[in-house]
Amino acid sequence: MTKYYTADYILPITIPPIKNGVIGLDEDGMVLGVHYPGDQQIIDKSVTKLDGLLIPGFVNGHCHLELSHMLGKVPRETGLPEFLTTVMADRSANEQAITKAMKEADRKMFENGIQAVGDHANTAISAEVKAESPIHYHTFVEMLGFDPEVAEQRVDQARDVEYYFEPQRTSITPHAAYSCSRKLLRSLSGKVDADNIFSIHNQESDEENKFFRYKKGAFLDFYAKNNISHEHVTANGKNSLQNCVQFLPSENSLVLVHNTFTAPKDIDYVSRIGRDVYYCLCPKANLFIEGKLPKVQNFVLAKQRLMIGTDSLASNDTLDILEEIKTLCNAFPEFDFETIISWATINGAKALRIDETYGSLDVGKKPGLVLIKNVKALALTPDSFVERIV
Repeated sequence: MTKYYTADYILPITIPPIKNGVIGLDEDGMVLGVHYPGDQQIIDKSVTKLDGLLIPGFVNGHCHLELSHMLGKVPRETGLPEFLTTVMADRSANEQAITKAMKEADRKMFENGIQAVGDHANTAISAEVKAESPIHYHTFVEMLGFDPEVAEQRVDQARDVEYYFEPQRTSITPHAAYSCSRKLLRSLSGKVDADNIFSIHNQESDEENKFFRYKKGAFLDFYAKNNISHEHVTANGKNSLQNCVQFLPSENSLVLVHNTFTAPKDIDYVSRIGRDVYYCLCPKANLFIEGKLPKVQNFVLAKQRLMIGTDSLASNDTLDILEEIKTLCNAFPEFDFETIISWATINGAKALRIDETYGSLDVGKKPGLVLIKNVKALALTPDSFVERIV
């Protein structure tokens, strides 16, 4: 049976908002039609009236579900190197506690209107939670190995972890420029398919750039504290992004995450070498770790594709895309809500290659249906919140 809903506005995402529009969904949540007021096809239909904005479910472009048990355990604004040290030292817990925290985080994400997630994993512990979830997960199995001697075994280890997530969608990905040697990055050529998506933590701290440009700064202390060899790295005057992307297989698409200290010259470099790239913003996590936000204007002016993520509960107090959107709207009022909502829906779906199902209210898709309440026309208010409809 078809159910019809109307609201102050429907935002299909791929077409302009429709004031007092009507959307029809079948019993499985598939979009059967999006109608303008007065459309003859719906004139005699029973329509549920809602107050607010109807949108497709959110796509959380970056998360670490397996760190959900670390909520409240990490101090704020310590800077990235110290944050990493804390997470590495304190992430251990018994499997029951980790699983319980993941299930609760997964439940809240769905409740908060999140329909799909690009999630990073170092282990297979989240596989069962994801398999039972109503959320679609694409798991990025992370490789870490700054010592060139471990490059080959790190790829094999990631393959072993990836196996446990089948038949869910997965990719193998380097973690970050500061945690993966050039040899490890180069070793991916010929070892991953062309449809493997890389999702890499990028320039979350300016200390990354300082290390690669000058071999100075807080990452030297981080490596020393954690007994990580860095003798193979020489200062070359280039930012961390340029010390990473050029060594990856050129045919693979790329999600660059955080980008807090990504400069226009970095954006230009990635464009010039022709990478298929999306830039993922995690504003609340950026404020939690470094106390700073990316210069979003630089990406928009350069016509780059943006998406939105939450990062983990080690670096955030919620896994809530609407709260991330509010943070961006408050910090960058020059960008309207319609623009930012596309980053949180269709752009994330395209980056994860799931836009045939998710990211917009197009006929034939099953993107979920979410109501944003307490809005003012097409703008959020401090009291705006999400109610899941489908």
